[in-house]
Amino acid sequence: MNAIRAWWRRVPPFVVDLLAVAVAAADAYLSANTDDPLTLAVCILGCAALLLRRRWPALAFALTLPAALIANVLAAPVIALFSLSARTRARGLLILAGAAFAAAEAIGWPIVDQLVVDQSWTAVTFVYQAATAAAPILLGQLLQTTEELHARLEEIEATKRHEQELYAQSVLAQERNQLAREMHDVVSHQVSLIAVQAAALQVTAADAAAREGAASIRSLSSTTLEELRSMVMLLRAAGTRSPGLAPQPTIAELPALLASTGMALAVTGAPPEDLGPAAQRAVYRTVQEALTNVRKHAPGSPVAVAFWQDDRACGVTITNGAMTEPALDLPGAGLGLRGLRERAEILGGTLDAHPLDDGFLVRLTLPRRTD
Repeated sequence: MNAIRAWWRRVPPFVVDLLAVAVAAADAYLSANTDDPLTLAVCILGCAALLLRRRWPALAFALTLPAALIANVLAAPVIALFSLSARTRARGLLILAGAAFAAAEAIGWPIVDQLVVDQSWTAVTFVYQAATAAAPILLGQLLQTTEELHARLEEIEATKRHEQELYAQSVLAQERNQLAREMHDVVSHQVSLIAVQAAALQVTAADAAAREGAASIRSLSSTTLEELRSMVMLLRAAGTRSPGLAPQPTIAELPALLASTGMALAVTGAPPEDLGPAAQRAVYRTVQEALTNVRKHAPGSPVAVAFWQDDRACGVTITNGAMTEPALDLPGAGLGLRGLRERAEILGGTLDAHPLDDGFLVRLTLPRRTD
C-alpha cells in the first residue's frame, strides 16, 4: 500500500488531470448526443472544468452540473464530486452537492418532460443517483481521512526520532558529566599529591639541583591542575546530573587511599558492608576529595576521618584543623564538592560542607542499602 501511494505521488498532477479529462470526454462521447450543439457545449464545459478541481473544487463541480442535466453524463460530475469531497469537511456542502447531482441526473433535459410526464420515475431515479453520488463522497472522505492519518503517523515518527535524538544527547551529556567528575576526582587527587611531595622535597633536599627539580615538578603540577580545570569546565558545560556508570573504586580500596595521602590521619569507625556499589563510590570519592582539599588549602593540619552508621543512615565525616604550613598555590574550580553533592542527592542522601572556627568539615549522609 505504501509503495502504491509512493508511486502515485510521483505521477505529475497535470498528468492525472489530463487523464480525468480524457475519461470524462470518453464518457461524454459514448453516452451523450454530441451532434446537438447545446449538448456538445455542456460536455466540453464539464470536461474542461475538471482542470479546476484542485484549486476550486466547488466551482469545478458546479460547472459539470449542466452536463449531468442536459447530456446525462456521469464521469465528469462524479470526478468533480470526488475532488470536492477529498478537499473539504463541510458535510452540509457535500450533501447539497450530492443532492444537486442526483437531481440533475434524475430530471434530465428538457426539465418539463420529466417533472410533469413521469414524476414517479423521476423520484426513483433520484434515489438511485443519490446512492451513486454517495460513492465518490464517501471515497473522497476516506481518502482525506487516510491522508490525515498518514500525516499524523509521519508526525509521530518525526516526534519519536526527535525524542530519540534528545535521549541520545542526554546520554552523551551524562557521559560527559561522568567523565568530568572522574577526571576531577582521580587526576586532581593524584596531581595534588605529587605537588605536595614535590613541595616537601623542595624544602628538605640538600642538593640545589634536587630542589630545582622539585620546584619544577611543583610548577608543572600546578599547570596540569589548571589545564585539568579547563577541560572539566568544558566537559561539564553540556553535562547534566547523572547517576553515573558502574563504579570502579569501592570501600575496600579506602585503606590504600588513606595510606597514600602521606598525612597523619585519625580514622575511627568502619563503613558498613551492605552499601551498594554507587554508595560505596560516593563514600570513596568524598574521602578522596576532602583529603585533596586539605592538602591544597590546609597542609599540615590534623585530619579526622570518622565512619558512622545507624539503623537508617550511614556516612563519613572528614574534619581538619588549622593549617600549620603555607598553603599550596594550586588552582581549583570548585567542582569537587559540587560533584559530591550531585552524587549524594542522586542516592537520596546529603552532603554538608562548611568551614569551622579552626578548620573545615565535610559530612556525607546516605540512606542504608543504597544501590
